[in-house]
Amino acid sequence: MRREVLLPVLLVAVVASALSVVYVKHEARKQFVVLQSLERDRDQMQIQWGRLQIEEGALSSVDRVRATARQHLDLVKPTLAQTVLVQK
Repeated sequence: MRREVLLPVLLVAVVASALSVVYVKHEARKQFVVLQSLERDRDQMQIQWGRLQIEEGALSSVDRVRATARQHLDLVKPTLAQTVLVQK
């Protein structure tokens, strides 16, 4: 009698365990796909960040600022006669 009850209980436990292994493996694969997608996005953002840093360096160079000041704002470097020294 005891064996007749124990065998179905063990069979149910084995089947439940097998199903849980399949489910966990499936979820792990789904999460791995998400991880790969996020890593790909991160890599693209790092490339874009590098390009933006290069662009910022080019736009903020001293020569570019001077050229922009002359062309668009009509600014020129003051002469020594136009310079006033202010002391405390």
